[in-house]
Amino acid sequence: MTGIKQVLLDPAIQIGADLTTWLSLGGGDGLKAAIASPAGALDTVRDSGLRGMGGAGFPTSRKWEMLIASEAHDKAIVCNGNEDEPGTFKDRHLLEHTPHQVIEGGLIAAVATGTNQLFFYINPHHTKGLAAMRRAVEQWLVHDLLQAAQAAIGKSIKLAVVESSGLYIGGEETAVISTIEGGFPFPRRKPPFPAQSGVFGAPTVINNVETLANLPHILAHGAAWHRANGIGDAVGTKLYSLSGDVLRPGLYELPMGSSLHDLVFVHGMGMLSGKEFKAVFTGGPSNTLLTKKDLDVALDFDSVRARNSRLGTGAMIVISEGTSIVRKISEYMDFFANGSCGQCPPCKSGTYQLSRILNRIDAGDGSDGDLAALENLCSILPGCGRCALIDGAVTVVESSLSTFRNEYVSSIRRRD
Repeated sequence: MTGIKQVLLDPAIQIGADLTTWLSLGGGDGLKAAIASPAGALDTVRDSGLRGMGGAGFPTSRKWEMLIASEAHDKAIVCNGNEDEPGTFKDRHLLEHTPHQVIEGGLIAAVATGTNQLFFYINPHHTKGLAAMRRAVEQWLVHDLLQAAQAAIGKSIKLAVVESSGLYIGGEETAVISTIEGGFPFPRRKPPFPAQSGVFGAPTVINNVETLANLPHILAHGAAWHRANGIGDAVGTKLYSLSGDVLRPGLYELPMGSSLHDLVFVHGMGMLSGKEFKAVFTGGPSNTLLTKKDLDVALDFDSVRARNSRLGTGAMIVISEGTSIVRKISEYMDFFANGSCGQCPPCKSGTYQLSRILNRIDAGDGSDGDLAALENLCSILPGCGRCALIDGAVTVVESSLSTFRNEYVSSIRRRD
């Protein structure tokens, strides 16, 4: 890790819920800069090139601009900490160990957009992070910096910690809104978009935990500083959740644009003894698989997309030769089938059927007809749901069929 610039995971700021210590280490400087010039804060974030770290990589400033354009008195910003997808564990670390940089980031967003409601939406299974955020919010509620932020926008700012449903689907932005309002986490069709009508009808922006955690540093050090932390055209740093068949799995903060090879073989110290690299699930198990030929890819939004996959949350689940692709896909399809909320019958029944067929093939009871059925389902299911769950499920099945079709055929032939 020598020479890697730590920003979000700087050991000096792994301080739990101590606001006094956070401020003594330079925390608060970013919020003070935003208070001094809310419009300048938006400009800085725009110039920094910061994009959403929850998966989609949408420019943060563009989300904020939609909120700023609204003339509504009440507006809301939601920090989305639902994080429930296999292989992703960055947000829970930030919530547990550095809650004050997350809260300060949320307040910077509130000041820049004139927002008076700030919700921290956290998966209840992340018990340590949930407790840390509750303690940290209590400290901010009585601190002068919050009063200064309120004075800057001319409104009281509500800070609230809200437990999510703990369900995978609960992280989808319209499901987030429904849960905060006390409803079931059913995604809904758009429009209206959250920036038009969100929490209790108020224009709402939803930002990921990691996105907000970047803001105190960007506002304190400037847009150019943030851009310089990346490699090539990529900007800033990124948290990568590395798991699977590597010697040193864990959470790594690296310059955005670091290579997949370096993440796995330098920072992760390579494959388990006697194992060879086979493939990686990027951004969790809902994207196109990357293989040996992709080890040179730069881990940034645009470069990974150019390989027909997505960086997503930065999760990298590495699998080795000898590991059955069919089995891994069937395991993840079980997760998607269980995670489907049931609101859209094609999604609920489609993920169930995909799971059923995959498990049958993995058990050696599949047939050529099952392979044809998988392909047929992959052709008719995309776009049938109100959220992206079914699309992600189909993507990873299609990718595995395209790249590792021989393993499906071998599993079926075992029956003969």
